[in-house]
Amino acid sequence: MVSKQIFDLALALDWQYDWDFIGMLEKHAQRLGLSTYIIWPGNLDETVVKIKNQEFSFRYLFDRASDSTPEFLDLQKMLLEQGAQLFETVENLKWASDKATMHLEFIHNGIHTPYTIILPSYETEQDYLISVEDLAMLGRNFIIKPANTTGGGIGVVHGAETLQEVLQARQFLDQDKYLIQEIIHPLEKDGQRFWFRGFFSCDLVQCAWWNDKTHLYKELTRQEINRYKLKPIFEVIKKIGEVSRLKFFSTEIALTEEGKCVVIDYVNESCDMRIQSRHFDGVPDIIIDKISRQIAKFIKDKIR
Repeated sequence: MVSKQIFDLALALDWQYDWDFIGMLEKHAQRLGLSTYIIWPGNLDETVVKIKNQEFSFRYLFDRASDSTPEFLDLQKMLLEQGAQLFETVENLKWASDKATMHLEFIHNGIHTPYTIILPSYETEQDYLISVEDLAMLGRNFIIKPANTTGGGIGVVHGAETLQEVLQARQFLDQDKYLIQEIIHPLEKDGQRFWFRGFFSCDLVQCAWWNDKTHLYKELTRQEINRYKLKPIFEVIKKIGEVSRLKFFSTEIALTEEGKCVVIDYVNESCDMRIQSRHFDGVPDIIIDKISRQIAKFIKDKIR
């Protein structure tokens, strides 16, 4: 009889650009004494067979694949049935990824957002009317974005001007709700656009400059935080953590000329973790390393 191998942590990925992040997370987990096993499309079938044959079992799953590859969702269900713990539940991810839901939750919890009109799906209400007054509140140009479709700007229309564009956008993803939002213009000072990407990982809050036009990151220093009085941004990210109920996400926040922190991209539950040392538009390596270390510590505490 083959003896069962019991691993502390399974790390699942299906995107080639996740290898650096998963590698960092594995390194920190192993330094804490955890045994690890990476599951990816190349070994998924083999791993499933070994689980079914009781050759493998896992205590904990960190899953970066099930939201985009159905076979990994089947793997997740199998591991849960065998008693494994899960970093984020499917229910929590789905709830937090709905921009319409998060918009209302943010307003209820005092988090500033752009002026927004939430539209039902085209499938359920084709002839939904927007009043002239509401349209005027958006300004001359506005943004149209689907509530539940995320990643790569799918379905997002920037600089829209007409109701015809709204109608066309709603038909593109006709089963999804849509948000129509005013365009937020950040403070510009000392050669900087005051637009930031915040990262929340198991109560650790980090922030970086992120240019919404070039999509490039730059490290935010402690001196800059103090100089520009940016600590309120970190408090907003903590509050988003409470509202979203997620352990790991990113968000976009703009600081306006009036000094208001406005959350733009509410909760990105599947953060792009490409590292800056390999990708010109990637996240600074030091931020990803700290995220990895924090998540590894969290998991270590959960499976003691």
